[in-house]
Order: sequence, then structure tokens, then C-alpha cells
Amino acid sequence: MTQHYRITLLSGDGIGPEIMAVAVDVLNAVGQQLDLTFEFREALMGGAAIDATGEPLPEETLTACRDSDAVLLAAIGGYKWDNLPRHQRPETGLLGLRAGLGLFANLRPATILPHLVDASSLKREIVDGVDIMVVRELTGGVYFGQPKGIFETETGEKRGVNTMAYTESEIDRIGRVGFETAQKRGGKLCSVDKANVLDVSQLWRDRITELSTDYPDVELSHLYVDNAAMQLVRRPKQFDTIVTGNLFGDILSDAAAMLTGSIGMLPSASLGASGPGLFEPVHGSAPDIAGQDKANPLAQVLSAAMMLRYGLDAPEASDRIEKAVLKVLDWGYRTGDIMSEGMKAVGCREMGEMLLKALETDAG
Repeated sequence: MTQHYRITLLSGDGIGPEIMAVAVDVLNAVGQQLDLTFEFREALMGGAAIDATGEPLPEETLTACRDSDAVLLAAIGGYKWDNLPRHQRPETGLLGLRAGLGLFANLRPATILPHLVDASSLKREIVDGVDIMVVRELTGGVYFGQPKGIFETETGEKRGVNTMAYTESEIDRIGRVGFETAQKRGGKLCSVDKANVLDVSQLWRDRITELSTDYPDVELSHLYVDNAAMQLVRRPKQFDTIVTGNLFGDILSDAAAMLTGSIGMLPSASLGASGPGLFEPVHGSAPDIAGQDKANPLAQVLSAAMMLRYGLDAPEASDRIEKAVLKVLDWGYRTGDIMSEGMKAVGCREMGEMLLKALETDAG
């Protein structure tokens, strides 16, 4: 029986349309193999939406996303929109999309592919075999807490304020995602906070510790965020699954990403309690290479694979795409960001063609 899925595509800005085109071709190819059909609907977001409507997240885009089975985002932003008022910037649209879809959990894998170990800036013996999943809380913490703003004091001096706040229920729901993710992986969960200084982090640690009694098969540890950052660089293989708040997760997930040598290889998933998830590469829009066929589409393609696995419950299709990526790397094809001696340099379009060839080979 054919499975039919409605997917909203947010190609966004910069290299977004180029890498999205490759992901759509790959999804259609694997769909034909496994009797899956996709109804793709394009919507505007980010800089492209600002240029067309004046808003980074038009209401019709949010409506289309809510009416989907999953949302696939490419990349947003660029120099062109950097000086706009904060409420009009592309990144504000992304925060609005996460909040509008109720996406409170961000899953960011940092996995070292054996083909790319030497692309890492760290020594081979440090990073070889690293496989980390960072589970980041997305809709609370300092990015959303109130009060916030720039205020004038009684003396006329300006004072910037942001509030880091979490309720027990917010901590519990992201904590459960962390424990359940660890159960599916290596059974180890490290909760990262700053409980030695921040009251909100003390509540975080208390709740995560309390939750651990429901997951006796998961080994729980705690680290302060400064030590966690150091340990990620010093001995990253000690980590399996990390769960942390919005601000700390924003920083640590990027640090973990760079262990792999290229942020251009990494996907992510943002999930809510129900409704469609959001799947996107962790890299930016790279406006300096947009339209030049230089972009690496693999993170976008792997985001599509995460969409199939975590958003659409189609693990076999996800497996096929992930195997195709490995096969293309086995064949020696590399975009510029992951190029190394003896490999064959290709552009975005040719990398997409090689992925389709790898899928055909696997199907045969």
C-alpha cells in the first residue's frame, strides 16, 4: 500500500534552493523504490519571505507547515538582511516557526564518518569513532524568558535584560526526550547545566535527577557547561547523548558539530509533542557561494533521512539514503568543504547525481 506524505519545503536563502533540489530528487527516488509518494509544497521563509512580504515568517507559511506531515528547511539569512530591526530578521522567523509548531526538542547528531576523520581539526585518535547526539531544549530558557529588552535606568543609562527561566514541566518533557534518545543509543545520558551558579540550573538538575528513576537502564551523569565544552574537545568519545537547555545547547551542538570536520555534513531534527517536525541542516545559507554549484548538499539530504526516520516513521527509506551517502563517499566524491588529496571534486548538482546512482545501485 502506497504511503503518502505532505511535505512543506522551505528553501530559504543563499544555497538553500540548490541543496533542497538535491534532497527532493533523492526523496523522490527512494520513494519510487519503496512505494512512498511525497506531495511537496513550497513556502517562503527567511530573507526570501522578507523580500516578498516584509515578514520573515508569513502567516500563510506557518499555516502550510502546520498542515503538513513534516517540514524540510534548507537555510535562511545572509548579509543582505543583517541590519534589519530584530523582529524582521530571518532568524526571528526561525524562532517563530519553532514556537508556532511547538517544537521543543532539537536533536543534533555529531557523527564522525570514517571517510572524513582527517577532515577534523582534532587528532585522528581523539575523534575517530565519535558518535554524539545533542538533545537541546528549544522553546524556553534565555531566548524566550520574560522580561527581556533594552531599558533605560533612572540615571539614563541603558540596561540590557534577558531572563533565563524554566518550569518543571518544560524540563521534564525535554528530559524525557533525552532519556528516551539515550535508550535507543548507547544508554548514557549527560545532562549539562550551570547549577553551581544559576538557580534555574539547580532546578534543571533536580528534575533530571528525579526523572532518572524512571529510566534505570540509562546511566545518568551531570556536567557544568564550561567543563562539558572542555571535555568535548579533550575526550569527545566519552559522550553518547547530551541533554541541555536552549542557550547551552546552541553553543555545545555547534562545538560538537565541528568535531566532524565540516558543519556541511550535519543534519538536525526539531520535534514537538505532536504535529509535524522540522528537519534542517545545521549549516548556514553561505551567500558567498550561492548559485555557484559549490554547495555541499549532504547535510540537507541527511536531514531528509532524519525526516523519514523521526517524522514519518519510514526507517527503511532513511536507511537507504544514509547508505547512499556513505557509498558516494566510498567512491571518493567530495565537495570543496570536505575535499582531500586523491578524492574527486564535484559540485552540488553532480553530488546529487552520484547519490541517485548510489540509490539505484543499492536497489539493484
